[in-house]
Formats: sequence, structure tokens, C-alpha cells
Amino acid sequence: MKKYILAFAIPGILVSCNKLEEQVNQTVNAAAGKAEQKAAELLQETVNEQLNKVVNSESVPYASVFPGTEGFTKEETGRKVEMPGGGAYFVFKLKTEDRDGLLKSLAAQPATDESKSSAEYTKIDGAGIMDKLSFFEKFLPDGTIDTRFLDQIRNDKTTEFYKVKRYPNSSTVIYNPASGMVYQFVEVAKN
Repeated sequence: MKKYILAFAIPGILVSCNKLEEQVNQTVNAAAGKAEQKAAELLQETVNEQLNKVVNSESVPYASVFPGTEGFTKEETGRKVEMPGGGAYFVFKLKTEDRDGLLKSLAAQPATDESKSSAEYTKIDGAGIMDKLSFFEKFLPDGTIDTRFLDQIRNDKTTEFYKVKRYPNSSTVIYNPASGMVYQFVEVAKN
């Protein structure tokens, strides 16, 4: 009788052990997946924190960088971004009802070196600018600037691109004629 009990008990124990092993494996795999996801999130947060420490970003009023443009702009927001190595950039988003007036006032800004400056603004092709912005976007920490506008610019074929050189500031102005929205990127040359 003991033989029969053992004959039925051993397969039952083996089946139970296999089911227990499957449950343990499933639990371990689920925990490992959650741990990997949490580690990836933590890594991204840490990278963003460190980039924010390296890439200094602060809000800047438009008129402090471009005095005399107050009558041409509204709804201004801007950020100054300082990259490692001392390179400074400004990124502005504003609205204008007078594109030509704004561009002329930018071209009339004071310059520290007229030989490196131009008193005229020029219309340019936007393909190279979009490539540069896409490259620049990859290195910005989350929350530095809102980069969703790049998709809008890529999809709108009526967007106009202008270049204004007033040393040390070199501006790229992206203008949407339908909305009057202006995105201005200003690179400050190192002395």
C-alpha cells in the first residue's frame, strides 16, 4: 500500500514543484522587467539632472537682448542657454504683426564689429536650419525649451527663414505668415 501511495504522491509532488517553479520564474521575470524599467527611468532622470547642471538655462526678456523692438512683438518668451565651453544661445518665441518692421529693427541693432555684421536681413533656405535645430534638440535636457514647435515648422511649407547678422549676435528668424508666430535663435559669438 505504501508503494501505491508513493507511486501517486511522487508525480503529484513533481507536478506541484514544476508549477511552483513556473510561478517563481514568472515572478522573477516580472520583477526583473520592472527593475529594468525603473533603472532606465532613473538613468534618464540622472542624465537630465547632470545636463541641467552643465547646460545652464534661464528665462530672458526679449527687450533685454534686442532693445527697441518692443513695438513689433508680443507674447514673448525666451531662454538663454549656456553650453559647456562658454557658448551662449538665446531661443525666443514671439508674435508679430509686422514681420518687416521686426526684421529691420533687428538688422539695425548695435554691433560691436561692423565688419562682421550686416545692416540687412536676408531670406534663406530653411533646410540647413532645420538640420541644425534637430541636432541641437538632441542635446537639450528635458524642460530646457519646448521643442514641439519643430514638428510644426517641418510640416508647414509656408514658413519663412531669415538671417540677421549683428556681431556678436547672429539671429536665425523663423516666421509663420499664417499665425504671425516667430521663433528666433540667437548665437552669441565668443570674443
